[in-house]
Amino acid sequence: MGFYLLLFLLLSPIHGILAQDIAEATIVVKGATTIAETSNNFICATIDWWPPEKCNYQQCPWGESSVLNLDLSHPLLTKAIQAFKPLRIRVGGSLQDQVVYDVGNLSSSCIPFRKMAGGLFGFSKGCLPMARWDELNNLFSKTGVFVTFGLNALYGRHKTQNGAWLGSWDPTNARDFIKYSISKGYQIDSWEFGNELSGNGVGASVGSQQYGEDLINLKVLISDLYGKSNRKPLILAPGGFYDQQWYSEFLQVSGSDVVNVVTHHIYNLGPGDDPNLVKTILNPQKLSQISQTFSGLEDTIQKYGPWASAWVGESGGAYNSGGRLVSDTFVNSFWYLDELGMSSMYNTKAYCRQTLIGGNYGLLNTTTFVPNPDYYSALLWHRLMGNGVLAVDGDTLPFLRAYAHCSKGRQGTTLLLINFSNETEFRITVQNSININLHVKEKTTHRGNHFMRGLKRTVSWVGRKASEEEESREEYHLTPKDGYLQSQTMVLNGTPLELTEDADIPTLEPVLVDVKSPISIAPLSIAFIVLPNFEARACSQGKPKYRLHAHKPH
Repeated sequence: MGFYLLLFLLLSPIHGILAQDIAEATIVVKGATTIAETSNNFICATIDWWPPEKCNYQQCPWGESSVLNLDLSHPLLTKAIQAFKPLRIRVGGSLQDQVVYDVGNLSSSCIPFRKMAGGLFGFSKGCLPMARWDELNNLFSKTGVFVTFGLNALYGRHKTQNGAWLGSWDPTNARDFIKYSISKGYQIDSWEFGNELSGNGVGASVGSQQYGEDLINLKVLISDLYGKSNRKPLILAPGGFYDQQWYSEFLQVSGSDVVNVVTHHIYNLGPGDDPNLVKTILNPQKLSQISQTFSGLEDTIQKYGPWASAWVGESGGAYNSGGRLVSDTFVNSFWYLDELGMSSMYNTKAYCRQTLIGGNYGLLNTTTFVPNPDYYSALLWHRLMGNGVLAVDGDTLPFLRAYAHCSKGRQGTTLLLINFSNETEFRITVQNSININLHVKEKTTHRGNHFMRGLKRTVSWVGRKASEEEESREEYHLTPKDGYLQSQTMVLNGTPLELTEDADIPTLEPVLVDVKSPISIAPLSIAFIVLPNFEARACSQGKPKYRLHAHKPH
């Protein structure tokens, strides 16, 4: 009797952990029109300039990951980029306005960044040798990258005591650099002008009037050098934090069709050493606050620059290199995927994650190049979520997020579901706004963990014939290894995502589920759901129907 009592006492805490509430929810996808549109290359990642000496909070997490010293021959780097077919990469960051290009009549020596008291961000000026630029473009060409390059917008100006930089931009070095790139046949998708110089700036600032005038000169330079080329690159600006007055003024000064893309940066999780960083990531109300920035920028562009589109040019969640053992773990995907979904609802055409590699927030581990969990989140979004963004209505549940897009490259609709609750499993019925109910609502009043048992039952669906797949949906359930939110290993449908024996990126296989069954999403988990036969007129062949100023659920 004593043994059974002991066994009961030992198992009771486990049962308490596994027990959970089950709540029913209904979401309605409005497929008649899209509320916004993204682009085919919405997912973007950055490569920064920070040298190994860049440190925050007694940590130096950048290693050999910068534009100047990254191992471009590492096979995992190539494989990780190629998996996107293609990936957009932004080359830029805080030190880009201190970079000179070793080409033409450069008056100074080409020396790397070094620590320097009084220098911008504590560093001296740096230099990009053309041999290194050639190596970078060899990688970009081999992997099919869409390249955005951030130009030095402080060149020729002089610094004042309050951090403002005065005087006109000197385009001489940039002209020689762009001319060299054209002569080598390098395909640059876009040139961005400066980094975080808007408003009060970060480390440095330029007035909106002067900045707008300099953009006109950059436009003339680009037009002159590229001539009548059919592949003329875009001009991006200003790559800073959104300041309504400053952004409005620079758009008015630069004028029509000078800037093609208005870029802004986001670090809405606070400092990387915040002890409450995980709590912030798992607080959907906190995450929703950034929608005000997306909405404000969208309104500013519509009023002062309707010829331009919006990008998130850099976003790492937590600033100062990210949070150690947070930004590079599973829990960070709650913030990352939620912000991808939210930004897309405001016509954001690209979202550049800081970083591809480097710091604590890299999609790849800085030393091993092994993908972190957010890498797989980005890859699944890139492969599954199409350009057309659909409105989602239904039950108002504070801990359940739902985003809907036209599926990428095929008919149907794809949902992104994020369960922020640590105790509630949601059973979700999806309805069409034209009153087509795709799922049978299953009523339940009991408690228990049915997610893994249900998942195991559905594994047998994988690989069936196409005729059978027509009555199925694809599900991609993301959880952390061993249930530990700060695990650096993501689990897809019960299988840890790890490199293959040949060090290849693993395949991302869905489970196929009867389309008539409800969707179950476990506590603190994320799921992509592909509904191949969901009738959404906006997602039919041809360009999605788009309605301006549609209501945003957030």
